[in-house]
Amino acid sequence: MDNLDSIRELFEQNISNAKNQIEIDEIRINFLGRKGKITELLKNMSSIESIEEKKEFGKKINELKSYCENTLTEKKTLLADKEFLESLERNKIDITMPGRRPKAASVNLLTKVEEEIVGILTEIGFRVVEGNEIEDDFHNFEALNIPSYHPARDSHDSFFVSKEYVLRTHTSGMQIRTMMETEPPIAVVSPGKCARRDAIDSKHSPIFHQVEGLLVDKNVSFNDLKGILELFCKKMFGDKTQIRLRPDFFPFVEPGADLSATCVICGGKGCKTCGGEGWLELMGAGMIHPNVFKHVGYDANKYTGFAFGMGIERVAMIKYGITDIRMFYDNDIDFLKQW
Repeated sequence: MDNLDSIRELFEQNISNAKNQIEIDEIRINFLGRKGKITELLKNMSSIESIEEKKEFGKKINELKSYCENTLTEKKTLLADKEFLESLERNKIDITMPGRRPKAASVNLLTKVEEEIVGILTEIGFRVVEGNEIEDDFHNFEALNIPSYHPARDSHDSFFVSKEYVLRTHTSGMQIRTMMETEPPIAVVSPGKCARRDAIDSKHSPIFHQVEGLLVDKNVSFNDLKGILELFCKKMFGDKTQIRLRPDFFPFVEPGADLSATCVICGGKGCKTCGGEGWLELMGAGMIHPNVFKHVGYDANKYTGFAFGMGIERVAMIKYGITDIRMFYDNDIDFLKQW
């Protein structure tokens, strides 16, 4: 019985001095573990000869064991609550302090330039049409006078998703869809994302953006095409901008032309940006090929028209003096927030 009292006193002394959960666990092991003080007393009961004394002693041990278990649980809960409150105090948030304003996003430069291009053309009288980024072979190639055997397909090294469908290599497929669904007169502009298997360098990217224009009516001439493109360039790059048209080949137009505009950096005098020539290549254009009219069911003897297409990245690079197309896709915040 004297051992029980001394163990109880030692336990109470230890539990009162315990300051954390680790010390609580050590006390539990020292008193209630397999080799703990109370457990050892239970093992020694066999040495008591008197049955009455053995019952009394066993009862006292169980009472002490229950007392220790309950006290340990209460102390553990008390310490847990205390540690939680201390944690709240250490990590509390001062709601009276000013918050951090999130960084405001801005319109991406490519989106800005696309909206500007489309805005100029819609002011002239074009309407916007948009299509799917996955196009079938007929609308992307065949109807645009680019049959499967045509060498021009080499310049459209494409991402085919199946035998008949491809990630569109240009937005020109909307020319075909629009003409097949609408009778002339037609004046549409089609912006959108395109894909070609181009090697990545300062001027090429496998993903790029394009704006395609189409106008079909009676008595449309090359002079009309030149006038609209000249007006567009002046509105886009400034009133002093001049244009130059030189013969070029595109399967879906005849005659075809390459359009260049005077360099926005040097004004046509020659600089590093334009390679000393004073001109920057901007887009391709031309009169609609009769074979294209045949595919869409238009009478080439009754209607004429023209088409033109430009890369949005190209226009942005010319207008803002950007020398590397990869800068649009590097997600460099310092570059993007300039615009």
